[in-house]
Amino acid sequence: MKDYRTVYSYAENNKRIARNTFLLYVRMLFNMLVMLYTSRIVLNSLGIENYGIYNVVGGVVSLFSCLKNSMITATQRYMTFEIGRGDSMRLNSVFSSSLLIHLGIGVMVLLLCESIGVWFLNHKMVIPQDRLFAANIVFHLSVLDLFLNLLSVPYNAIIIAFEKMSAFAYISIVNVILKLLIAFMLFLSPIDILVWYAILMLIVSILNNWIYWLYCKKNIKNISFNRSNINKALGRELFLFASFSFIGDLAVICYTQGLNVLLNVFFGPIINAARGIAVQVQGAIGSFSGNFQMAINPQITKSYAKGDLTYMRTLVFASSRYSCFLLLVISLPILIDTDYILKLWLDIVPRHSVMFVRLMLLITLIFALSNPPAITVHATGKIKSYQLVIGGINLLILPISYLVLAYGGAPESVFVINLLVLILGLYVRLLYLMPIFKMRLSYYCMEVLMPILIVSLVSAFIPLILFFNLSESWVRLGMIILSSVLSVCVSVYVYGITSVERAVFNSWIKKLYVYAIR
Repeated sequence: MKDYRTVYSYAENNKRIARNTFLLYVRMLFNMLVMLYTSRIVLNSLGIENYGIYNVVGGVVSLFSCLKNSMITATQRYMTFEIGRGDSMRLNSVFSSSLLIHLGIGVMVLLLCESIGVWFLNHKMVIPQDRLFAANIVFHLSVLDLFLNLLSVPYNAIIIAFEKMSAFAYISIVNVILKLLIAFMLFLSPIDILVWYAILMLIVSILNNWIYWLYCKKNIKNISFNRSNINKALGRELFLFASFSFIGDLAVICYTQGLNVLLNVFFGPIINAARGIAVQVQGAIGSFSGNFQMAINPQITKSYAKGDLTYMRTLVFASSRYSCFLLLVISLPILIDTDYILKLWLDIVPRHSVMFVRLMLLITLIFALSNPPAITVHATGKIKSYQLVIGGINLLILPISYLVLAYGGAPESVFVINLLVLILGLYVRLLYLMPIFKMRLSYYCMEVLMPILIVSLVSAFIPLILFFNLSESWVRLGMIILSSVLSVCVSVYVYGITSVERAVFNSWIKKLYVYAIR
């Protein structure tokens, strides 16, 4: 009977993952289409210089948002862990304690941004003098936006921990629709257009956070802030976990936004605009694997909380492979025909955008592979050594990039350095993963990396032949997209999945066929 219950539980978990993945993909596809169109309108309305200024000023604020990211990681981990253990009292304590901690961190972020951040913006950034006042207004509004987002983290985390992905999807769709309305409202700007854009973005953020709060209050029962639920010992434990997460997140923010600042210092805001385009593409494409991973992450942590390491390993390996396959479906035609796609998307294509986009897509692939091992280590709660080592490796990107640029390196060189260091970081993550599952690195390589490599090489063959033998046109792009999708799907079926997964897929197809012919 125990085995039957276990199998039934696995089946229910897999169904939940599939359902949540579907909902998140509906959200993603809608958001991606709308945001790509929105980006085009915003770029045309603001102009390249204003668009670059908004990106680099927002980047300075993001230097402080690592505090938010570390608390998101800690809050989601502890909430999901307690749900997995079935301890509702400690879950309430986690929620109340985390809300109080977020308020304190929010105040600290305000003080840091309005002191160090303002000084850095006005004395170190390369911004045209006639746009400096507008840049300062944008900075202050962005800081307020960050403060409000910090307070919403516990509500966002509890929705994901309970795997309420339908709510998460619908709220995100509302958010992206509001941002589309912002793009059209730029034409009605009564003040400086850059300041007007920042004001509208803040209003959308306020509405978005209010919706999260309202949903949690109405739909997640017995979870609310109560001073009597605050557990000081648990709060210290959560804060300690967040502190070590902060080290890793700080490293990511420093090298990500630090590269943005380096590009600004060496090449000016025009290059920041090109990087902004690449980052937008990366965000849209990365969501293909990110949404799938978001649906699986709670189950990975809950499996560890229950002591089910076998199912946990299955989830980690499968999510690593499938995340990369999903990325490959959408990124392969973009990698091959980048120039033509950017011309279709944008009226103005900033210089260096093509190579920036290609390199950022490769970086996204490494991120997709790195996430499952990271979630596994976080599930154990033992992250001190992990964060110190990974954070130190990631920080290498910045000084190496500075030296290369100082000696005349091209803008693309910083992305290449970024990619190589992240590959090193992936290797180190795997070294931390192996003891948890008590297996060799070679086993992971054969089960995860080898199928990904084979599928990638086989899938690219036909699309590349079409690219080099057809002239630039809609027809070529359409054929590249079609051949990429078909090649990836066939390659994944033949080389990318295990025999058990293939048998499950065949069974599902047979059931679908029987249902269709009834």
